[in-house]
Amino acid sequence: MSDTCTDGCCAVSSVDTVAPDRRAVLARRVRLLVAATITYNVIEAIIALTAGTIASSTALIGFGLDSVIEVASATAVAWQFSGKDPEARERTALKVIAVSFFALAAYVAVESVRTLFGADPAEHSTVGIVLAAVSLLVMPFLSHAQRRAGRELGSASAVADSKQTLLCTYLSGVLLVGLLLNSLFGWYWADPLVALVIAAVAVKEGREAWRGEHCC
Repeated sequence: MSDTCTDGCCAVSSVDTVAPDRRAVLARRVRLLVAATITYNVIEAIIALTAGTIASSTALIGFGLDSVIEVASATAVAWQFSGKDPEARERTALKVIAVSFFALAAYVAVESVRTLFGADPAEHSTVGIVLAAVSLLVMPFLSHAQRRAGRELGSASAVADSKQTLLCTYLSGVLLVGLLLNSLFGWYWADPLVALVIAAVAVKEGREAWRGEHCC
């Protein structure tokens, strides 16, 4: 098995060299982490979409949609590891993750352009600011734990899903900056620009997932 990966995230062991008992532990750990990710993201999506709609914030709505896609991604990984042969389902899970990213990018890009060229500017959102701050604390833990288990297990889909969770961390930081700039200085254009950053990163991650480049 090669020692290099396009993103430097090679698995510690190949599928064939991981002991059956250890594989069972890792698979169970991935399922638990996926369940935690789904639960958090469902709550996050509801809050973000509601707050984003109220504040007319494309960035906040895009963040909420990213949470919905994270749920779809985690569900795909849960489906993969619910079978007797997870490796046989891996390519399908990766395709679902990739398509989810592309759908997010398309929607957010269109809405961002609309906002920049005449749509109603975003308003202040205290709920959005608090949500972004909380996600900035929670997501790194979930991402690191799943990524570590996915590497050792040699699962590209588990690593891909962990990267999507890590993406949520980055987006939380970008979203927080955008919402604060809009709230403190009235820079309405910061919101759609943040949304465009979300769209660009989503395209990149979607391409990697489609090509199966998240793990060796």
